[in-house]
Amino acid sequence: MEQIDHDVLPGPRISVVVPTFNEAENLPHVFALLPEVHEVIVVDGWSQDGTVDVARELRPDVRIVMQNRRGKGNALACGFAHVTGDVVVMLDADGSADPREIPKFVEALTNGAHFAKGSRFMPGGGSDDITWLRRRGNRALNQLANVLYGTRWSDLCYGYNAFWTACLPVLQLDHLGEIADERRWGDGFEIETLINARVAKARLSICEVPSFEYPRLHGRSNLDTFRDGMRVLRALAVERWGRPGRGAAAPTVEVPRQVETSRPEVAASPDHFDVRS
Repeated sequence: MEQIDHDVLPGPRISVVVPTFNEAENLPHVFALLPEVHEVIVVDGWSQDGTVDVARELRPDVRIVMQNRRGKGNALACGFAHVTGDVVVMLDADGSADPREIPKFVEALTNGAHFAKGSRFMPGGGSDDITWLRRRGNRALNQLANVLYGTRWSDLCYGYNAFWTACLPVLQLDHLGEIADERRWGDGFEIETLINARVAKARLSICEVPSFEYPRLHGRSNLDTFRDGMRVLRALAVERWGRPGRGAAAPTVEVPRQVETSRPEVAASPDHFDVRS
């Protein structure tokens, strides 16, 4: 895989991918907190509340991508296909994730990680939104994932992540096809689990980053605890036994040259681990 070259850049170009569906009321808050980035890609699921118009009004340079199927997973896949920066940041549009945390994720990457994984359950993280039932379910699924994939994650079901664009081929996400009112496997909320599993199987270097989750500002979440919990469970099984497992040859993903010298320091940090070891 081609190595990213930052020799002439002051820092990585950050592409923020924001899936939206009727989030017009939440975008002013989210966009106001964004740090300076290379591009913001809003992937819209054919909203009926003027979300796209609001995004363009708030940020004239926003890139709008219309997803071709339904679901958050499909939205992310469509957005990733249009990224032009060096780093991809996955950011929810409901106000639950704090855009001001983006520099922490990017710092983890420039210090040597391939994938920066947000965690609500490590020191410095937290949540004002997760219910007792979802917390218990996440803990059980997280423990199962660590057994199946040999990882040490503290928060499996959290969608605030960042990674080098060079890692995109590892994810093998499907964004192709004509517009259709359907949802294929991987198009739903299981997307975070699919991404985590594929990153782990590729033995990429993962750094967990403490993150705080806030309640949704406006509107209703499409998340269903039991339905989507079962999709996550199925994703863990399908990715472990239904696709090439940990023994498969891992693709080569190069960390940018200018950050290689700081890698040993990160490896000694308690919140950093390498699933290749």
